[in-house]
Amino acid sequence: MSRSYRLLWAGQALSTAGFSGSMIAFPLLVLAVTGSPAVSGFVLGVDAAAQLIAGLPAGALVDRWNRKVVMLCCEAAQGIAVASLVIALWLNTPTVPHMILVAATMGVCRALFLPAENAAVAQIVTQEQLPTAVAMNSARGALGQLTGTAVGGFLYAIGRAVPFAVEVVTHAISFGALLFVRVPYKRPEQHESGHLISEMVEGLRWVWSQRHVRATVACAVSLNFFFSAYYVILVVLAKERGVPSGEIGIMAAMLGVGGLLGALLAPTLQRMLSPYLSIAGVFWVLAGLTPLAVFIDNGYLLGLLFAAMALLPPTANTTISTSQLLLTPDRLRGRMTGVMAVIAGASAATGPAFGGVLVQQFGGADAILLCAAGIALITVVVTVSPTMRAFPATDRVKEPTR
Repeated sequence: MSRSYRLLWAGQALSTAGFSGSMIAFPLLVLAVTGSPAVSGFVLGVDAAAQLIAGLPAGALVDRWNRKVVMLCCEAAQGIAVASLVIALWLNTPTVPHMILVAATMGVCRALFLPAENAAVAQIVTQEQLPTAVAMNSARGALGQLTGTAVGGFLYAIGRAVPFAVEVVTHAISFGALLFVRVPYKRPEQHESGHLISEMVEGLRWVWSQRHVRATVACAVSLNFFFSAYYVILVVLAKERGVPSGEIGIMAAMLGVGGLLGALLAPTLQRMLSPYLSIAGVFWVLAGLTPLAVFIDNGYLLGLLFAAMALLPPTANTTISTSQLLLTPDRLRGRMTGVMAVIAGASAATGPAFGGVLVQQFGGADAILLCAAGIALITVVVTVSPTMRAFPATDRVKEPTR
């Protein structure tokens, strides 16, 4: 891998860990300041909502602007926003509007950073290295989330401002690393002069016009919807069966452990398996494993089940993301990633709500089986789909020039 990619990877590993730690502490801080769980949930929801709302315009703007500058500005803005919260805590003057502004800033910055980074990675590594880079980015995210989640609560126990101060430091280090990342500048003639909305529409049309992209989006979004519902249902079912809270925490953490191991294995598996097998295999495994939760009432065993479920998705994500980046012209990569992020965010936001409704209406065990049936149906579609069977290998995808 190039020196620029290594610098980008290392800086973002730190930044992700710092962000994950503060996200554990943020709802605790809002709850301590306001005493209201509802306000705590609302402030945390602002972050996700801002990222979702900004997704499409962010992708279009990234295709207009210099990607390295976008990433630098995002790191700087996040660091300044969180630093202002640290100062407010030091002065004992935190307010709800201030915390909402910080949350919104973080969401918008992540909406901009993701398409800028994805497009930049495709520029700073070779086509042969791109699958490994995509997989390592997935491993980095899982590692940062696990690390941040593990230490965030501990840092908050030391002092309210501590996890946020640590996040400021991680953003500063990441900013410094980004300064030395070499991302090719876009030539002036590549900039588009149209209106932002028309450029957003062009990105949507591009995604819709690509048969393989369209098919993988439909299948992946459906799977994410049912699995995010399944996750909520499984937590409720574990509580109903008297699984201790500590075991439930370990159960949830094992999902991240499985994802991390899967991401580390993804480059090897992606080379060994055909694109169809690497994608369809995820659906086959999940269709077989999801109903097993009905028969398990031990948190550690449920954690192992989660870890097994999380092993293969990084390989499929590597195959899909690499093909999407290679199929998409450089001038549209920001918009393509923005569209993908919005679609994924919408399914992640609606899935848990759907799971809650299922639990309330049918109870935990029946809700698990209903989600399993939904996943099984999608699996049948993926298995027989001619488009999925003909999914191109990444070494056969030619990067378009326009």
